[in-house]
Amino acid sequence: MAKIVSKTLKKSLPDLPGIYLFKDAEGTVVYIGKAKSLKKRVSSYFQNKQQDLKTELLLQAYDDLDFIVTHSETEALLLETQLVQKHQPKFNILLKDGQPFLYIVFTKARIPEMEIIRNKKLQGTYFGPFLHKQQARKVFHYLQRTFKLTLCNKRIENGCLEYHLGLCAGNCRSDFDLNDYLFRIELAQDVLHRNHKSFLKNLQSKIKEYSSALEFEKARTLNRYAENFETIFATIETHFSEKKYELQEYAATAKTYVPPVSEDIAQQLKEFFELDHQVRTIDCFDISHFQSRNIVGSCVRFTDAKPDKNNLRRFNIKTLEVQNDYAALQEIVSRRYRDGKNIPDLIVIDGGKGQLSAIREILPDAPVVSLAKREETIYAPQFPEGKRLDIQTEVGRLIIALRDYAHHFAISFHRLKRTKSNS
Repeated sequence: MAKIVSKTLKKSLPDLPGIYLFKDAEGTVVYIGKAKSLKKRVSSYFQNKQQDLKTELLLQAYDDLDFIVTHSETEALLLETQLVQKHQPKFNILLKDGQPFLYIVFTKARIPEMEIIRNKKLQGTYFGPFLHKQQARKVFHYLQRTFKLTLCNKRIENGCLEYHLGLCAGNCRSDFDLNDYLFRIELAQDVLHRNHKSFLKNLQSKIKEYSSALEFEKARTLNRYAENFETIFATIETHFSEKKYELQEYAATAKTYVPPVSEDIAQQLKEFFELDHQVRTIDCFDISHFQSRNIVGSCVRFTDAKPDKNNLRRFNIKTLEVQNDYAALQEIVSRRYRDGKNIPDLIVIDGGKGQLSAIREILPDAPVVSLAKREETIYAPQFPEGKRLDIQTEVGRLIIALRDYAHHFAISFHRLKRTKSNS
């Protein structure tokens, strides 16, 4: 007979997208699934109706159930795949060895090659995973064409036909300029990183170098990249929207889920962050922009693990016209604590080591940490090498919910500004 899910768990399951994890008595994950609505999907397992054999066996094997809320079904699918491959649950068959996503990789070799692959089997620098395969392939081919990164296996003194058509990198020629090719690889990686500043700085430096060496044709080629850099970056943003902006747009309209926590959460936070005081109030800062325009910031406060609506703040960035996350963060943090009062028990910055250093310059004595999004890693003076958040713990869930709430708040403000500017 199938077990009945507890009433407490039923109440805690939100009507939001996410993943759910069935665990056995030893705590081993035996099945991971995704859902548009966690409440509806998980509840369906425990309804009194005929189940297939796999579900019957799963319900006999499980002893506990956990869940993680995501912003969208897309995020749920991505997280499901990552965790299935990590835990290898015995009841997951389809996703154990399969790879529904694509990666763009720059291989590690004397002449690196740009490839698009499904599995991370090659040594090199990876970008992804990317869910929408058609868009990933469009970007891959666009970068190949734009920066002439296609390699051929021919040896022709004056270059192959594809070289003269502007497609081949020219490794078929005896005078192939490897350093110039490696530089174009760096430019393509800057584009994938969305690093406008590095892209332009490297270009300007290399253009001067070529001009000084009287290599004017190479300098002219690079100058065209500099003149068209906005178009290049805009193309990437358009095709890779699912990686960043599509999820942001969803987050802007979705209700942010704040998980329930224990009464001793203030003590748990104190111990996790190795502070000398309990943490009851937490502020989180985030920056939002689109292609360096309409830059805005947000600050949200949680008091006793719940959103404090009276202490939410939105900021128009006044001192910047182009993207500079460090300077933007310094501006909004300085404005938030202008009088030196109302500083919370903990300040969380959305970002990595660089963002943390920028804020510690202006608040050297405040309890400030940063949360790196990709790895969900906390950086702080007490954690110089980083400390991973465990999303299965109350502290982990609360801090991620806080970050997501700030993100949602900034994006919703950003969308409002974009709507007004386009009207």
